[in-house]
Amino acid sequence: MWCIMCKRVFDGPRVTLEEMLEARENRANIQQQLLLSNVQASLLVVTMNIPGPVKYSPVLAQIFQQMVEEIDEILDQQKVLVSRFCELTTGMEYYLLVDIPAKQLKEQMVALESHHPHGRLFDLDVLILQEQLPCPISRQELGYPSRRCLICQEDAKVCGRSRRHDIQQMQQKISEIIRLEKE
Repeated sequence: MWCIMCKRVFDGPRVTLEEMLEARENRANIQQQLLLSNVQASLLVVTMNIPGPVKYSPVLAQIFQQMVEEIDEILDQQKVLVSRFCELTTGMEYYLLVDIPAKQLKEQMVALESHHPHGRLFDLDVLILQEQLPCPISRQELGYPSRRCLICQEDAKVCGRSRRHDIQQMQQKISEIIRLEKE
């Protein structure tokens, strides 16, 4: 059953697979450019985990902005080299190039993903430059388990690759997470 909250959360422009692939390529180019501009820095890339053809809506934009504000508050005392916010129909993106060790930054972002009410809806990726290419710091490198699926709590990557859950089911769960926080 499609809920009223789902309609609000996913009321936005639909994007095609081609647009998503182009956005992913653009994101990779931005990541590389930013890291090459300061090879000693760590790059935080913030995106949302939103399945389906709608990646942007006013509700999602509001939640994204709240997360960006939370991140900015956490990193308030750090030396920010570049801050870049992109509001796109393919999903919002936030880039923060900071002068702190990548593992320290990743620790802070794992804590935020784990404890923030909307943390599960976000990817807070930390990247460094290795052999002139952006390289992510994984949760497992720091001794954390992989992310869990929103629906069944199995490994999220396994569920995603196998398409174990349909888009409507996942969107319903995302809407529940958002609704619970708003109540």
